[in-house]
Amino acid sequence: MPPAGRCAGPLGEPVNRVSEPVNDQLGGPRLSWHAGEVDPAELEVPSDWPAQSFDEWAYGGATGAGVRVCVVDSGIDGGHADVGPVSGAYAMVADGDGLRAVPDEQGDRSGHGTACASVIRRLAPGCELVGMRVLGALHGRAEVLVAGLRWAVAQDFDVINLSLSTTQRDFVPALRELADEAYFRNTLIVAAAHNLPVESYPWRFASVVSVGSHREPEPDLILYNPSPPVEFFACGMNVPVATPGGGHRRCSGNSFATPHVAARCALIRGKHPGLTPFQVKTALYLSSSNVRSHG
Repeated sequence: MPPAGRCAGPLGEPVNRVSEPVNDQLGGPRLSWHAGEVDPAELEVPSDWPAQSFDEWAYGGATGAGVRVCVVDSGIDGGHADVGPVSGAYAMVADGDGLRAVPDEQGDRSGHGTACASVIRRLAPGCELVGMRVLGALHGRAEVLVAGLRWAVAQDFDVINLSLSTTQRDFVPALRELADEAYFRNTLIVAAAHNLPVESYPWRFASVVSVGSHREPEPDLILYNPSPPVEFFACGMNVPVATPGGGHRRCSGNSFATPHVAARCALIRGKHPGLTPFQVKTALYLSSSNVRSHG
């Protein structure tokens, strides 16, 4: 169960592109997993809605205040100036009775969760952040992911950032059930697509917000993908992030595009706390940079 991204070193040495665009059977680009080399202008989606003025309604002036966001990942360093304060840090651990949530005393050993949390904090500075550790040093087990996600759903967070997935189909029924439960409990799961064009879960479910990466550097540029399965693209190349212990580096991958979208959802939910997950996804679509009005 790998996370959906990779990091460059502190000096930002070159990173590999997430993947190349996948071609459909007719030979044309099928923009499924990420935007690759495609210019955002090529993704323009006509709409009868006045999208440019809709941005202000959707999240203008919002900070995410009052919104509870859980980062299900490798843990988060709440002491980092670019992440804290955090309202809680938990870990899913095994004992004689199975898996249970306990206060996280180990912390983030890989930096993946801290990186994702720092993006959310930067873009939605007023939100409440909580960490649930289900990964070790960039590896983990699918059953721990399921248990950690189940815990997060039961806590009724407003937004769950999930920058990881599993390809193990044995866990698909449980993950689908959890994704649906979150949806009906008014919790929005924002999940990273796999970096490669392979099936993994839970991002593949329609009840979550699925995210891939584009190559543009603008952190506020979110694009709607008119060619499923991935729904939205966000900045995922050389993203500046925090590292445990007070450091910084640049990371690339769908993992780091996902918190950009999670933060946008936190802004929308902060400004409009009564919106359902379906309505938040609609607002996310209408505020995407490539959705424009006719005329």
